[in-house]
Amino acid sequence: MTLRVACVGAGYFSQFHIESWRRIPQVELVGVCDQVREKAEATGAPAFTKLARMLDAVRPDVVDVILPPVRHAEAIGAAIAHGGLKAIICQKPFCENLAEAEAMVAHAEKVGVPLIVHENFRFQPWYRKVKEVLDRGDLGDLYQVTFRLRPGDGQGADAYLARQPYFQKMKRFLIHETGMHWIDTFRYLLGPPHAVYADLRRVNPVIAGEDAGLVVFDHAGGVRAVFDGNRSVDHAADNPRRTMGEAVFEGSAGVLTLRGDGSLGLRKRGAQSETVILPPDKHEGFGGDCTHALQLHVVSGLMSGQPLENLAADYLQVIRIEEAVYRSAETGQKVKV
Repeated sequence: MTLRVACVGAGYFSQFHIESWRRIPQVELVGVCDQVREKAEATGAPAFTKLARMLDAVRPDVVDVILPPVRHAEAIGAAIAHGGLKAIICQKPFCENLAEAEAMVAHAEKVGVPLIVHENFRFQPWYRKVKEVLDRGDLGDLYQVTFRLRPGDGQGADAYLARQPYFQKMKRFLIHETGMHWIDTFRYLLGPPHAVYADLRRVNPVIAGEDAGLVVFDHAGGVRAVFDGNRSVDHAADNPRRTMGEAVFEGSAGVLTLRGDGSLGLRKRGAQSETVILPPDKHEGFGGDCTHALQLHVVSGLMSGQPLENLAADYLQVIRIEEAVYRSAETGQKVKV
């Protein structure tokens, strides 16, 4: 069986989606749509400027929405209305707000089309390995997880303009655009939090929203996860966007450290050195090839009937946690989720 895939959006991040689809033998990329025809044509796929026209012309099985949040609902609605789909994939942040996301989930469920959020950080190879370590109990009783976001791409008046210029205008930025990755990743590794505390701020004055902050998540069993983000500061890595920072997982039996090269080192309690349990990442694209890992997961699930991660109905929980983060930042109080 071959899945016919059509992409909506040919902006910066679409390159990773399109390149990945072309590497999957069971997939045929049948079209790319963008308001700017030259961008769609540059992908080498059949190019369109109108989504409805593309859907009528290529009759896809899967529609991959690679657009900013303001255009998600329109694209999802058009894809559902066209019919005949086996699945819709939508980039994160998913929709403009919780109400819109809930409406899209209800719409897709009504017609029986799986709606999947393209939240790919949980598919990064280092987090899949961390999950194995935690599930085996190698760290003993887990106490705390800390991730320090330090991509170093947020300084100056031209921050993000060359890659994703709409970043500058997002009224909610650090958490809504970037921190969502770790809300979902912490949820994947630790289960959902039951409370959050957040202190957010703006460092670069040209950015409309917050670009730095500290968020503490309370998880079951007394485990805490700390997201410490500052997009104006970098970290030691040949590619700061590979991991976008560094992480430490601390438990009663040892400490697991994620470094900017994608490697993982485990130091047993009382030891003076660590064992490398995942070598440095060699993938030259984005995030340890996590886009490809997610898309392979979707293709495999659609063909085998196995459960899919990141179904939009489940991802609503991530958006609700995000709302709790912003409420905490506004009130200065810990907020229950």
